Amino acid sequence: MASVQDQLEIKFRLTDGSDIGPKSFPAATSVATLKESVLSQWPKEKENGPRTVKDVKLISAGKILENNRTLGECRSPLCDIPGGVTTMHVVVQPPSTEKEKKAASQPKQNKCVCVIL
Repeated sequence: MASVQDQLEIKFRLTDGSDIGPKSFPAATSVATLKESVLSQWPKEKENGPRTVKDVKLISAGKILENNRTLGECRSPLCDIPGGVTTMHVVVQPPSTEKEKKAASQPKQNKCVCVIL
């Protein structure tokens, strides 16, 4: 049975300064699950919202959280206030365009452009 200590109150701060939450999560919750929660609660009126979980990055205590880690593993003892709300910053990666994908997939060719007169 989970105790109150195993529950963390988290609010997600968006880049425009607005918040999602706070909401209570068990310490065993994965970062990927947190991202799914942010994605499902994303305000519909906001432009350039994330489309998938891969578009979302969560930052807590100055560190980008990895999807395979749990909330308990990512907790910072300096920022953890008993009964307090932890703020995580949400960064949305803009979708890459087709030109960027093509440029990244094609190797650069070295060309000599010397002119001899």
